[in-house]
Amino acid sequence: MEDKFGQEPSNLIKVVLFGPESTGKTTLSQQLARHYNTVWVPEYAREYLQDKWNNERKTCEPQDLLPIAEGQIRLENELTKKATDLLICDTDLLETKVYSEAYYIGYCDPVLEKYALKNTYDLYFLTYIDTPWEADDLRDKPDERKKMFAYFHDTLKKYNRNFVILKGDKKTRLKTAVEHINKLLEQ
Repeated sequence: MEDKFGQEPSNLIKVVLFGPESTGKTTLSQQLARHYNTVWVPEYAREYLQDKWNNERKTCEPQDLLPIAEGQIRLENELTKKATDLLICDTDLLETKVYSEAYYIGYCDPVLEKYALKNTYDLYFLTYIDTPWEADDLRDKPDERKKMFAYFHDTLKKYNRNFVILKGDKKTRLKTAVEHINKLLEQ
């Protein structure tokens, strides 16, 4: 049963956009995929939770986290087969773990935690909070951006993940990300 949360073997370089809500992760994921002529893995939670909101007028609950994690990894594994040398991930299970702990008083399902720590990526791009806040049905913490950024930053450090903080406008972030990805591709 737990195998559905693990990554399938791959020789691709995998990078993750990681950070608080409304910090430009999806925009940059799409830009990077276009730049490198590869695919990007969208955030499964957006579709899942938007459907839940539209159908039930409910937001995320603890019992949603494992289906979200399963859907995210399923998407990643499917798109891994379609990628060139590089896979751009709009999120990963470590981000789901951060949100679980932030919203549910430190709680994270043990299965989610296991795979959040087990699944591996070559580089994380931690998106800073210097982008304008954009409200939608799912975003709910505009006043906690600084606190959430610190939580994401501390998580990457705690688990010794390779990461770069991206700041600035879209053009600056894209340029910085491309420089770091190019170094990985040259290795």
